[in-house]
Amino acid sequence: MKIIYHCFGGSHSSVLASAIHLGLIDKSRLPSMEEMMTIPYYDKTTNEDFGSIRFMGIDEFKNEVYVLGKKSMGNRYSNILLGIAEILGVRDDLISVNCMNQVNWSMKIGGFTSRRMGLDKLARPVLGSGSRNAFFSLVNLVEYTRLQCMKKVQVS
Repeated sequence: MKIIYHCFGGSHSSVLASAIHLGLIDKSRLPSMEEMMTIPYYDKTTNEDFGSIRFMGIDEFKNEVYVLGKKSMGNRYSNILLGIAEILGVRDDLISVNCMNQVNWSMKIGGFTSRRMGLDKLARPVLGSGSRNAFFSLVNLVEYTRLQCMKKVQVS
C-alpha cells in the first residue's frame, strides 16, 4: 500500500501527519518546535518541491508513506492521483490523504511567512503554535488513514 499525505506546501501538515503515521513523533503528546524541526522536510521545502511526491518512510505494516505539496488544487489532486492509479490498475494500493482540513490560520500565516517570505525566525513561533493546535486533529486523521489501510488489507 502507498499512502500520500498532501497539503498546500508539503512542508507542515502533511509532513507532520506522515511523521505521526511512521512513529517519528510521539502521537500521545504535543511535540515541541524543536522536535517538529527534526522531522524530514518540516518547514524545509522550496518552490521546486511543489508537485513532487517525496518518500518519508515505511510503516510497520510495510506501507510506503509519502508527502506532497499541491498548492491550491484541493481534492482535485486526490482525484488525479486516484485516477492515475486506476489507469495503472493499482487503485486499491493507494490512499490519498488531504491534510488541509486540519490546517488552521496560524499554520497558514506561519507557513506563508516562513516558506514564501523566508522569515523563518519570525514565522516559526506562529507556525509551531498552529501545528501544536492542529496536532491531535492530525493524529485523528492518521488513525483514520491507518484504519483504511487495515480495511483494504482485509478486503484483498
